[in-house]
Amino acid sequence: MEGLSKAYDDKVLFENLSFAIPRGGILGVIGPNGAGKTTLIRMLTGNEQPDAGTIKVGETVKMATVDQLRQNLNPDKTVFEAVSGGYEQIELGGKLVNARAWLSRFGFTGDSQQKKVKELSGGQQNRLNLALTMKSESNLLFFDEPTNDLDVNTMRALEEAIESFAGSAVVVSHDRWFLDRLATHILAFEGDSRVEFFDGNYSQYEAYRQEVLGLKPFDPHRIKYRKLTR
Repeated sequence: MEGLSKAYDDKVLFENLSFAIPRGGILGVIGPNGAGKTTLIRMLTGNEQPDAGTIKVGETVKMATVDQLRQNLNPDKTVFEAVSGGYEQIELGGKLVNARAWLSRFGFTGDSQQKKVKELSGGQQNRLNLALTMKSESNLLFFDEPTNDLDVNTMRALEEAIESFAGSAVVVSHDRWFLDRLATHILAFEGDSRVEFFDGNYSQYEAYRQEVLGLKPFDPHRIKYRKLTR
């Protein structure tokens, strides 16, 4: 990403933003709602265009978002069929893993694996979606608030799956503890149309922004914009 800028009406979300998603890295994206995080993800996935700047995608990059895969869920298939295609083993990171054991890590045990997708609650579909996302053939995954409504065991399974994922991931999250354990880099929407790219996890960035940038403790609920000048 080189020199990206985006504004809506007279509000500048960000401008002249440059960074690279590192190979094998996990980029945590933080900031208040409305700061431009989702807009940036839509740009990276080709669903929206910047006002200025360029986005270069490597030839071997295959992207996937949780929302995209959820749309592909067949409501008439069982949970087991949705993830395994009917096979007892699935390939994860080049290794064969027992499909039923994989599903159990995301809270689907016993008879629940034989439920139809259309019979699942919204929270169960989210968990199934995460299990499906982590077995996709993509090497760049996008997550938007993946820990919402997850129990502790499912959250731990997701952490382990992302940690062992061979590709790169971009995770939009307000969960600082989740990003502390996983993020190798942080992209922080600070308000006033300012975005910081940092090499390190959430706690390391928090220390940097206070000690080096001289900013107050991060407030995920307030956002200010610069006005667009023409």
